[in-house]
Amino acid sequence: MSFTIAIIGRPNVGKSTLFNRLVGQKLALVDDEPGVTRDRREGEGRLGDLEFTIIDTAGLDEGAKGSLTARMQEQTETAIGLADALMFVFDARAGLTPNDRAFADFARRANKPVVLVANKSEGKHGELGAMESYALGLGDPIQISAEHGEGLSELYDALRVLMPEPVEESDEFDDDDIIETDEEIAQRPIRVAIVGRPNAGKSTLINHLLGEERLLTSPEAGTTRDSISVEITWQGREFRVFDTAGIRRRSRIEEKLEKLSVADALRAVRFAEVVVLMMDAQNRFEEQDLRIADLIEREGRALVLAVNKWDLMEKKGSLISELRIDTDHLLPQVKGAPVVAVSGLMGEGIDRLMKAIEEAYAVWNKRVPTATLNRWFEQAVDANPPPAVSGRRLKLNYITQAKARPPSFILFCSRADAVPTSYLRYLTNSMREAFGLPGTPIRITLREKANPYAHKRKRPS
Repeated sequence: MSFTIAIIGRPNVGKSTLFNRLVGQKLALVDDEPGVTRDRREGEGRLGDLEFTIIDTAGLDEGAKGSLTARMQEQTETAIGLADALMFVFDARAGLTPNDRAFADFARRANKPVVLVANKSEGKHGELGAMESYALGLGDPIQISAEHGEGLSELYDALRVLMPEPVEESDEFDDDDIIETDEEIAQRPIRVAIVGRPNAGKSTLINHLLGEERLLTSPEAGTTRDSISVEITWQGREFRVFDTAGIRRRSRIEEKLEKLSVADALRAVRFAEVVVLMMDAQNRFEEQDLRIADLIEREGRALVLAVNKWDLMEKKGSLISELRIDTDHLLPQVKGAPVVAVSGLMGEGIDRLMKAIEEAYAVWNKRVPTATLNRWFEQAVDANPPPAVSGRRLKLNYITQAKARPPSFILFCSRADAVPTSYLRYLTNSMREAFGLPGTPIRITLREKANPYAHKRKRPS
């Protein structure tokens, strides 16, 4: 079992910077504004030969019961409960504050090993602040600079004492240890990103899937900032689900922090295999929804449309068919994409949504045998031959699938630059119907077939 360490402390002492340093990548948002981190975030940390699970938490702060600040602290308390050890971080340049002293008492009451970390210890002021920390009664401070990577060897020594001895590895080599079967690959967690405009109900939906208040929710738009990943098991299938910040139009984004949050959401889309675009049932298919759907298609991800807050709608029966018609009309580039009506708050349609995600993932991974593909291709070209360009006939030779994820094909032809976009659209739609590829992005690359006589010179007359 992995050793788990929770990073705790008051806001803006550098917890997320230290978290990013230990996981080796910028997973958590970092900004000078206090309180950037709200939900707890987990990552696989590494320091030298030490490997552990590290949890970044919201800054410990006091708030009225039921407020967003109070619920942020509840998330931190949950992280402390899950951890095997705590890393209490304070700002050495600012010195100890009353909040540091209060939360040091809180850390002691957790009855878990505590590593005291004096962050921002560069320079003379950092040295003085670190000396003050002996008053906390949490042992010797480890002086580091998370931003510049200083003092990590001392942190390594402190953590090594706490962590269990590593299990000795066998010297015997077994091919079965490194070769994955098709069944093992099929059982990998499906990476799913939940995206949409602010306040579409993304976090509420994930909390219902988990059966707990894992992610902070609020009527106020913009509650989620980081892209938080959680593990979900649904009817025996594993999913890794990413909750993301709401994506507004670029022209409306003014604050630096919101820009960082949106950039984090876009990274989650690129990392995902299936992307669920959540829309508000009462304001569905707005311009920004269409822009996000187009982005998902351009990134080549499988798309599922979830129309949330369905419990607030009337005449639901007739609206379902309207949703299907509107989707195909407004999003022709992903024609046939699954549309599921859900209520994240009430739990309606969750089974249908998870099934749609699995089916979209299967289509995204689909491969078509070359022989079958070319039989379809001959029939499609015979039924609707490509138009002549500048009085010359276009010759389409054959087609083959280059890869899946998404389904990508290479079409060999005589003049690649002359094939009209409308004809490629015809082939794409025909392919969707023939091979059951609804909604998934389809890529067709044109390649000119080499002319075997091009290198031969004409004989003199």
